[in-house]
Amino acid sequence: MNSPLKMAIVGTGYVADQYARTLPFHPELKLLGAFDRNAEHLDGFCRLFSVRRYDRLEELLEDGAVELVLNLTNPRSHFEITRRALEAGKHVYSEKPLGMSVSEARQLAALAEQRGLRLASAPCSLLCPTAQTMWKAVRDQAVGKIRLVYANFDDGMIAPNLAPWTWENDCGAPWPAKDEFEIGCTYEHAGYVLTWLAAIFGPARRVTAFASCQIPDKGIPVEKMAPDFSVGCIEYADGVVARVTIGLVAPRDKSITLVGDQGTISTANVRHDDSPVYVRKISAGGMQARLQRRFNPLRKWLKHHLSSISWMGRKWSFPRKYPFAIKPSGAMALRRKRVDFLLGPGELAAAIRQNRKCRLSAQLGVHIVELIEALQYPERFNYQRKIESTFDPIEPV
Repeated sequence: MNSPLKMAIVGTGYVADQYARTLPFHPELKLLGAFDRNAEHLDGFCRLFSVRRYDRLEELLEDGAVELVLNLTNPRSHFEITRRALEAGKHVYSEKPLGMSVSEARQLAALAEQRGLRLASAPCSLLCPTAQTMWKAVRDQAVGKIRLVYANFDDGMIAPNLAPWTWENDCGAPWPAKDEFEIGCTYEHAGYVLTWLAAIFGPARRVTAFASCQIPDKGIPVEKMAPDFSVGCIEYADGVVARVTIGLVAPRDKSITLVGDQGTISTANVRHDDSPVYVRKISAGGMQARLQRRFNPLRKWLKHHLSSISWMGRKWSFPRKYPFAIKPSGAMALRRKRVDFLLGPGELAAAIRQNRKCRLSAQLGVHIVELIEALQYPERFNYQRKIESTFDPIEPV
């Protein structure tokens, strides 16, 4: 059995403890320590997880025991931290996005290739059971040829209504509200649906998009407010078109629906690794359709009381407590996620040890950044952008 890949975290802000809490489920990984410019955040993290405290970034990068750097810094720092880690001879797993521009992302991918190192990027949710189940349903042609996709990541009007700058994780690190608003929800969230579409349909070909800032005052001062709403039509091979919507305005909706010739494949929440996947065939009418219409209200009521329901040969399963869930308190309860954040680093570690391609490749990261740029800043490309980047086909898990 291969020894665990030794890693260190750069950036112990809000998301870092969500990575560290899933370590018991990943024997292929070993966390040695962490560094952050904020001494208070760093102390809280290292104390909670009993890992080494690096006082300087150089100290971490010069540690020969560290094989993999987890770059969990602010997105505007991703390029610089990842570049320095690669130059120090470390493999890197970066939080999303890989860079703030496709130029930055391409430079990092080229540097990793030149140094013979592995570079991967979040999000990793395309590896989760929900994404893999949806993808298998497509491969099995459960509803025939897919024609259309509706993909949403609307997070609700969290600001100013919920004062998200007051949220803290268990280490005392606050949710980086100012940074999130300046960077934009499309940069922060679009990858969750775009990576699923990339795995299922391959490289995108063209994006037609619109973006705007609908709530210019979110309750705290910022230097420049990024768009809080974007919508785009993304064209894939074989005529597949995806309408992708990202925002901090409309009510929370993190669903994906694939429309095929014979019905739909859908899931309600791409941010729950165990969100059920539904295959619904187009009804031909008749007695079954009438019975379904009559009993649907009953099924919805039972959904809140049972974990699963079987009726007419179909089984509806509903999420139970996910083994990787964090049990938060106070405002954190609003942010609970059934997510294993270390699926990505675990996949990268396996790819390194097995000397195979990583499913979350640097090329995929570059492609996602190019799509995100087109969605958040469509005016830079006359509202339509031909996508130039590509990546090798992703193997199902």
